[in-house]
Amino acid sequence: MFSTTTFDIKVSVVPQYDIKNSFPAENRFVFRYNISIENLGRDSIKLLSRKWLIFDLGFGFTEVAGEGVIGLTPIIEPGENFTYFSNVLLRSGVGSMSGIFFCKNLITHETLEIEVPKFNLVSEVLSN
Repeated sequence: MFSTTTFDIKVSVVPQYDIKNSFPAENRFVFRYNISIENLGRDSIKLLSRKWLIFDLGFGFTEVAGEGVIGLTPIIEPGENFTYFSNVLLRSGVGSMSGIFFCKNLITHETLEIEVPKFNLVSEVLSN
């Protein structure tokens, strides 16, 4: 697990190689990552958007940005957490991801940049 806390918002990531949907002979390596966003603060926040930096060894960096996560812009109350999972495709089977969640404090109306910790992506095929 990879975790970091920014502005009393803890983000934890658990990546996993998806062997069932990967086809190494076709340079198709799929990874699932589970995200938990925990509000350790006193104010409610709303997740507005996200930006990912995806590194694929041998193919370089790709930036992906968009509204919400998995089509949602959840409100996370103090003491609560929001969890979801998503997938990423790498061509090399080795890489990493890091990112930022842009959230709004619903009391102060301040926009917060919440760090998503860098996490490694290594396929089981290449790690043996």
